[in-house]
Amino acid sequence: MTDTLAFGLLTIAFDDRVLRPREWTAAQSEWAAELIRTAPDGPVLELCAGAGHIGLLAVAASDRRLVCVDASPVACDYARANAESAGMSDRVEVREARLETALADDEVFPVVIADPPWVPRSETGQFPEDPLSAIDGGDDGLDVARACLRVVAEHLAPGGSAVLQLGTVAQATALAHEECFTDGTLTMPELRQHDRGVLARIDRPG
Repeated sequence: MTDTLAFGLLTIAFDDRVLRPREWTAAQSEWAAELIRTAPDGPVLELCAGAGHIGLLAVAASDRRLVCVDASPVACDYARANAESAGMSDRVEVREARLETALADDEVFPVVIADPPWVPRSETGQFPEDPLSAIDGGDDGLDVARACLRVVAEHLAPGGSAVLQLGTVAQATALAHEECFTDGTLTMPELRQHDRGVLARIDRPG
């Protein structure tokens, strides 16, 4: 059965087959919206978009196009429906695809939003109401986050920024040892800790 909730200024539809939007994640939308105001021209990319709420709220006050990517057909249907109900369907493209196949080689985005599953596999039983595929991040909770990071390294425009959602500061610290950071392709200049998770800003030097 479809349910709805208020997410910022938006009304978001979803059901129990997709992850229920978390109120705190509006902070990810707000940070992305701040970055959008000064970012280079171009569309915004949302990875692991789910019902599309974080990306939709991020671009709502701008005229930017949004590309939402998710492997779940149900999530993609809700993202399209939520874009339509928000009056943004003319500038929102939803792609049902795995992260590694969703984008063309030459596509670049000045702002990327990523909300991967980040719960360590051994802890997913603590959240029986959530779809497993939407929360299971592998043994250390970072399997999908690393996949998102590879997309960011390949498709974030020079001078652009990404906002990545994680569970803990320790996870962000672990990711900072990935090659895309140690070789200078990307930097992680700021973390913001919230009650339910952590947001990491990732930049590509211009």
